[in-house]
Amino acid sequence: MEADADEEQVLKDHRNMFELPVDADQKATELRLCSIAPPHMLAFHLAWLSLFSNFFSTFSIPPLLAVIRNDLNLTDTDTGYAGTAAFVGSIVSRIAMGPICDLIGPRIAIATLSLLTAPIILSTSLISSPNSFIAIRFLAGFSLANFVANQFWMSSMFSGCVVGLANGFSAGWANMGSGVTQMVMPLIYSFIMSFDVPSSTAWRLAFFVPAIFQTVTALLVLAFGQDLPSGSYKRSQKINNGSEESLLSVISNGAKNYRAWILALTYAFSFGVELTTDNIIAEYFYDRFGVNLEVAGIIAASFGMANFFSRPSGGLVSDRLARRFGMRGRLWGLWVAQTVAGLLCLLLGRVNSLWGSILVMCAFSVFVQAAAGLTFGVVPFVSKRSLGVVSGITGGGGTMGAVVTQLLLFSGTEFSRQTSISLMGVMMLVCTLPVSLIYFPKWGGMFCRPSYGYGETNQYHLLQ
Repeated sequence: MEADADEEQVLKDHRNMFELPVDADQKATELRLCSIAPPHMLAFHLAWLSLFSNFFSTFSIPPLLAVIRNDLNLTDTDTGYAGTAAFVGSIVSRIAMGPICDLIGPRIAIATLSLLTAPIILSTSLISSPNSFIAIRFLAGFSLANFVANQFWMSSMFSGCVVGLANGFSAGWANMGSGVTQMVMPLIYSFIMSFDVPSSTAWRLAFFVPAIFQTVTALLVLAFGQDLPSGSYKRSQKINNGSEESLLSVISNGAKNYRAWILALTYAFSFGVELTTDNIIAEYFYDRFGVNLEVAGIIAASFGMANFFSRPSGGLVSDRLARRFGMRGRLWGLWVAQTVAGLLCLLLGRVNSLWGSILVMCAFSVFVQAAAGLTFGVVPFVSKRSLGVVSGITGGGGTMGAVVTQLLLFSGTEFSRQTSISLMGVMMLVCTLPVSLIYFPKWGGMFCRPSYGYGETNQYHLLQ
């Protein structure tokens, strides 16, 4: 009784410290999107805005590709390799970002990577050959590793009952950067051209905008961000653990968890497919249906901008299903959403009309992005001790999927672009099946109950 009274007093003290209601770990149990209350909601808005700028920068090249390829005499093979290079650059950095977050916290990790890659975006204005174009895309892709830090930050700030929703909104709003840039970069290019600036100069000047935007958001994270509700990540580690755990043991613990690798494969064919689609969709509509550059950009933008509600919807569905069905609900929701997305992707390559393709693409965008949100509704429960490593493995799987689909299907292959899109859908269907193998002793799996001695609970505690 005395212990219960002490715990209740601790909870009461925590609630008095913050504007949002919190649990015993000081993590918020509500997500208030219209609030900027520190530290929880301020961290939320800084996280998504900073990652938004990273997506905006990384995908600022594809909407101008029709102009750039003519100016630099790029072949289809060059553009295919460049698209692959952008994702290859992201793979290693995403995997590394997980342990880095475990070591130094998300705030410093996010700001440092953004400040290091902003000059690379700016140097896009200096490229003059296919090789330099591919190199720039490779280096620019590193900034996408901030996705891992973004999800780590949300899992550090929000309780298990809303972590899926927080992850979904933060990543979903950030991913809109890949859609907004499809629409905005052609407008910036056209605006510069209106001053009688030559085309070969106008597209180069346009890249000053994403570079400056990314720098500003990085400085905001440094100035106003906070790693944890209690303050500095490193300082809190020392207080809670007495001593810092070795990086090697943290990495080993996460890498040995088979659930992380299944989620990486699943994410490879949700978010990875989304990245590939962002990379090819404007050019696809431009070449196949003969629309102009601005219209192709607007169509492509609608794919990325669906993240405003679709990925958060995945997080919301994950949390709602968990309240009613436990972990089984999270896993079934993920499998259903990604399977439907695979079927729609298959159909997208089979539709021959412009408006039919647009409608199918929009439906596809909703389900594939919701599946990504549902994936990260599961990730925070895999390992508390190695949350960053698991997030990094899963996030790295997303970009690895983009590399595989880009290389196999969209880099000068014998398949037509529409056939390649349909084959990508088939790959999604196959690679979603292993979700059925994920099992948690405490909470069960898609087809199995918890192990003897455990009972499912709606209030999850992260695994150690």
